[in-house]
Amino acid sequence: MLAAVITFAAVVTVTQVSNASSRRWGNQNRGNQSTCKPSNPPAPSTSGRASASTAADGSQDGGVQNGRRVRNYADDGRAGGTRWTDNRGRPCTPSPGTGASTGASAGASSSAAPPLQILGDQCEGVSKLPIHDGFQAGNKCVATEMGEVGPRDTNPSLLITDSPRTVNVGQSFQIKVSTRNLVRDRFLGAAAGGYYKESGFLNAQGLTRGHFHTACRMLANTNAAPEAGADPAFFVATEDGGGGREPDVITITVTGMPSRGIAQCSAWAGDGSHRIPLMELARQTPAFDSVRIIVQ
Repeated sequence: MLAAVITFAAVVTVTQVSNASSRRWGNQNRGNQSTCKPSNPPAPSTSGRASASTAADGSQDGGVQNGRRVRNYADDGRAGGTRWTDNRGRPCTPSPGTGASTGASAGASSSAAPPLQILGDQCEGVSKLPIHDGFQAGNKCVATEMGEVGPRDTNPSLLITDSPRTVNVGQSFQIKVSTRNLVRDRFLGAAAGGYYKESGFLNAQGLTRGHFHTACRMLANTNAAPEAGADPAFFVATEDGGGGREPDVITITVTGMPSRGIAQCSAWAGDGSHRIPLMELARQTPAFDSVRIIVQ
């Protein structure tokens, strides 16, 4: 299998590719309307504090932090505090007459939630910024539609499966990255104007087409979020034509870190135009992972 690795830091890295093939699309039993019922989870534990109070929108009081009141949404703000699931525990839409808006069903809200007020869903007539043209530049408005999203069972996932704990300054080392439900066959070069230019798309089996990225940077400290503008010490995007329903592993060779300290190495999936792939649910973990490595 031919591995094509695209580098944005003038670093050429060759990946070792594990063969993988796309598997047949399985039978997706999504449940049925007759079993759709309210199924609110209990309020999350608030270790060390009194029980959290649950508001009508399903959020819990996280206390005052940094001078501001924190609200934690255990289920991303369910309407009226009610979560509806089928007989397999999957989200569903209740049929008319189930009490979703009348209070006839136990646990259902007694009134419909107010409609969401969005800031906008397009650039034209809403944003004052110029349209993004596919090149890596800020202060733009991306007009590209987000694209296709598959069911939760086939959304991409990613894990760093192996990395060293310590390395020496300038020493090359390897990181192993496993992906699932990601077909690594689509890459529009960002430097060539392919950044945020294309919508996300699925293949015939409903799997995301794209690639994944790997980057390592030195952390100034581990007590605060790092500055976002600095270039990483290492970065590659990997497209090899592999990947599929079953997980496989790619080995990335990092060419070395520039100084002593703590390095953060991360890997994350991208669609053909470099966005984190879309997910069916907001509570799903995106396809990314990070490790910290001591550089001595």
